Amino acid sequence: MRKGVKFGLILILLLLLTGCTEKQEPAQERASVVVGFSQLGSESSWRIANTASMEQSAEEYGFGLMMENANQKQDKQIDAIRSFIAYRVDVIVFSPIIQTGWDHVLKEAKQAGIPVIVMDRMIKTEDDSLYTAYIGADFYAEGRRAGEYLIRKADAIGADSLRIVEICGTTDSTPMRDRQRGFMDVIRKDSRFQVIASVNGDFLRSKGEECMRELLQQYGPDGFDVIFSHNDAMMLGALDVLEGTEDPAIQKIIRITVDGEKEVVDALKEGRINCVVQCTPHLGPFVMNLVKDIKEGKEVRKTYHPDEGAFTDLDDLSDPAVEGF
Repeated sequence: MRKGVKFGLILILLLLLTGCTEKQEPAQERASVVVGFSQLGSESSWRIANTASMEQSAEEYGFGLMMENANQKQDKQIDAIRSFIAYRVDVIVFSPIIQTGWDHVLKEAKQAGIPVIVMDRMIKTEDDSLYTAYIGADFYAEGRRAGEYLIRKADAIGADSLRIVEICGTTDSTPMRDRQRGFMDVIRKDSRFQVIASVNGDFLRSKGEECMRELLQQYGPDGFDVIFSHNDAMMLGALDVLEGTEDPAIQKIIRITVDGEKEVVDALKEGRINCVVQCTPHLGPFVMNLVKDIKEGKEVRKTYHPDEGAFTDLDDLSDPAVEGF
């Protein structure tokens, strides 16, 4: 009887251990292709939607996805890339928090024979062979679309002079640099426009709120006519402050932002924002299709940009295509 009880207990234990082993086996170990993905953070709705797009697309393609969130730290991204190299993933994808400082770790990936895809934000390097391709928005074109809207708006309202405050994204990041450059290249030849302040909002809603308070304190509610925010999160922070200010001059301020999340597109339709330049976070399908092509040995382009536009108060906002992510 004791032998039977012991045998039964051993059998149950073995079954339990086997079940645990199956449940704990990482998905990437069962996949034929494993992608290492270093996400720079989760600082905005855009970033969260971008992560979800990567996860969903990897699942649809049947790829394993090893993802590390760097929480806005470059050293954590470098550590993540090194861990992907050690694991011998098939392809590395990362969204760099800033442009510089990647050459050493990317040389390690190249020596290991692992292709690298740069997503969303670009890097600055003298050796383009360190990465296979870039997939992301044309930030310079986004800045130009913001400037082109402002010219249309100034014409529509008959403005002779408009003072602009700019709430910039993370210093030395590609979207910050290129959105600013594109915007300035459009408006600088028009004498009606003057940028009186450019402040760093770090792409964060809390910093957008902080910047707006400081700008109002420095210039007053009637001291500027236009806000150009490099992303929706900062614009929403600025709105929190503006809409808590009772001075009627606040209502006349032209508000331009970039991204296109639902809360901001809804605010555009309500007349609380004037222009939303699109920047899609849904890059997962582009990335995973490129991973497939790389693994199949196909020739790939160096740069991929999704099609994007802008929604404005000068256009038909009842169009079903006017929607946020």
